[in-house]
Amino acid sequence: MVRPLSGGPHSGHDVRTALKYIARSAGIDRAKFASMRMCCERHVLARVGRSRKRYIGRILCYHTIGQEEWGVNDVTPSMFRRHIELALNAGYRFVPASQIVKTGGGPKDLAITFDDGMKSVLTNAAPILKDYNLPWTFFPVSEWTDQKVDWAKEKCLNWHDVEKLMADGAEMGSHSATHPDFGKIEFAQMVDELAGSRDLFQRRLGYAPPTFAIPLGQSMNWKDMSMKAAKDAGYDVIYAQAEETRPTGTIPRTFISKFDGDRIFKSLLQGKFDRWEEWV
Repeated sequence: MVRPLSGGPHSGHDVRTALKYIARSAGIDRAKFASMRMCCERHVLARVGRSRKRYIGRILCYHTIGQEEWGVNDVTPSMFRRHIELALNAGYRFVPASQIVKTGGGPKDLAITFDDGMKSVLTNAAPILKDYNLPWTFFPVSEWTDQKVDWAKEKCLNWHDVEKLMADGAEMGSHSATHPDFGKIEFAQMVDELAGSRDLFQRRLGYAPPTFAIPLGQSMNWKDMSMKAAKDAGYDVIYAQAEETRPTGTIPRTFISKFDGDRIFKSLLQGKFDRWEEWV
């Protein structure tokens, strides 16, 4: 879902309608259409979106760095390095996400986070972050890290990887047990996903993370009872993946996509995407 821009010939509604028509006419499948739509919307917003005054820090939400099978969520290593350079050259400073949570940070404070716990966070992202001596946070999916599914053995961080990253100074939180859409599951499963994930981290690492990043992380992916289950499980901080449209009581983050070249990245730092939500 994407919230429409306010009025005008380039409104979000007009873009969506045009893209749907094109997709149906060309026989494009849903996944390709979603990618095309996201690309178009982000370019339109970068050009005609309105900058928004910001008084607090911004937390960036990445997923993979150079792991192409992650689709629109994957950013190339060169683009990731470019993002860091653009931010530094614009006068931003990078701080831990936990610092922004505690203090709000300043308008020139940025934090870097990664969802899912994929292998490229270790192999590609961590060395780049080390080059710049930047703090960062990652949120692995516990059963993927535990290699519960065959595909995860090659694509996801394992327990040794997680321990290494934490030993090197990265902050770690949970991203659930199996990465469900919390907007579509019942309370009992929420408890399993939240408490079960935290318990597995405790058993494998001796550390029960107090922070949680919502899978998908948009307004429709979290319910009031999800927050209750999270608090009951022992989580103090809940990160979303949207800014102004995020669920109540969550910490905002700005989603980064594969389409975010210089112009789009500069625009999102200016707040032009703060009312945008990823369409799933």
